Amino acid sequence: MKIINYGNDNSKIVLIQLIDKSDLENIEEEIDLIKKNTKIDFKFITCIIDNWQNDLSPWASKAVFGKKGFGDGANKTLQEILKICSDDNKFYYLGGYSLAGLFSLWAGTKTNIFKGIMAASPSVWFPDFVNYLKNNQMKAKNIYLSLGDKEDKTKNQIMSTVKINIEEIYSLLYKEEINTILEYNLGNHFQDVIKRIEKGFSWLINNGENNE
Repeated sequence: MKIINYGNDNSKIVLIQLIDKSDLENIEEEIDLIKKNTKIDFKFITCIIDNWQNDLSPWASKAVFGKKGFGDGANKTLQEILKICSDDNKFYYLGGYSLAGLFSLWAGTKTNIFKGIMAASPSVWFPDFVNYLKNNQMKAKNIYLSLGDKEDKTKNQIMSTVKINIEEIYSLLYKEEINTILEYNLGNHFQDVIKRIEKGFSWLINNGENNE
């Protein structure tokens, strides 16, 4: 995993995003959008994931699309991320898109180091993930969830559960009295990705800072 730092090293707020290397070309645009919609300074860290379907998967699972299944490398990835979260005086927010969003939610149950979790269009269709959240308490206190309003319109029976699952997850977090929101965006999974991520991190900065 390669780590790249942006912004002010002295900032109290640290945003950590899990990305694929192809996402790098859009990161500065994304950071600029967050700056426009928040009034609080922040540091931004990207963690470039080497093997998306292995390194972000909390447990092994058979292929849902294509021929490649999912590994169980999430724990190793989390341990690497925790190494950059060593300053107790900072507020760390973890987030990602798609499978990185799912990983971020899972990570929020493993440690209380993250003040907030940003899960934009997360892959919550992932087998057994909803049941996992029912049996493992969320430790992060601020959760942003979003989904495209056409993401469940697919012939893939497993992936079509994404809307039902994310609404169940939102309800679960709400009942746990976690500061959370679920926003729907126009389009499918691949539409307005940068904007969806920006909205999530901006919400965490604007709404999570005063929720200790």
